[in-house]
Amino acid sequence: MRAFLAVDVDSQLSYKIQKVQKDLIKTDAPLKLVEPENLHFTFKFFGEINQSQTENITRIMEEKLENYQSFPLNIKGTGVFPHPGYMRVIWLGVEDPDKFSTLQMDLDEEFVKMGFKKERSYIPHLTIARVKGSHNKEVLADMIKDLEEIEIGQMTVERLVLKKSELTPVGPIYTDVKDFYI
Repeated sequence: MRAFLAVDVDSQLSYKIQKVQKDLIKTDAPLKLVEPENLHFTFKFFGEINQSQTENITRIMEEKLENYQSFPLNIKGTGVFPHPGYMRVIWLGVEDPDKFSTLQMDLDEEFVKMGFKKERSYIPHLTIARVKGSHNKEVLADMIKDLEEIEIGQMTVERLVLKKSELTPVGPIYTDVKDFYI
């Protein structure tokens, strides 16, 4: 199965995120918005994994999360990947991402031992839209700049989810496979 590890966005914050998405749509730039039910922070993208790998991921998660406690996460600010001159992904950021990043790097170390690719420069982010062309790029860039310091709000990270991802012509379908509690 095609899988990834994620932190779901608190549903209480979803409406604020959708408001930002609506502001972006007003630019008339060619955007594909992430559906509210698919909003998540990707912790690790695994790609295709088999049953044995799923079991090893589960073991690692259960062992490692014993050393952690739930923590607050403040969603704040916008940004783009790969860079403002060539926007492909629009995201919301994390204020003070230390605890989030520490957990991600600790888990990634274990996943690398399993043969998965190491994350080079992981930036905690929440993808909210994908840019599908250059029409109105300047207007979009101005809007992103205006939203640079937007405060979405705080949530508590207390659960990570192994998700199955099925790609379809209308967009991805994510299915929760296993929950891991901090």
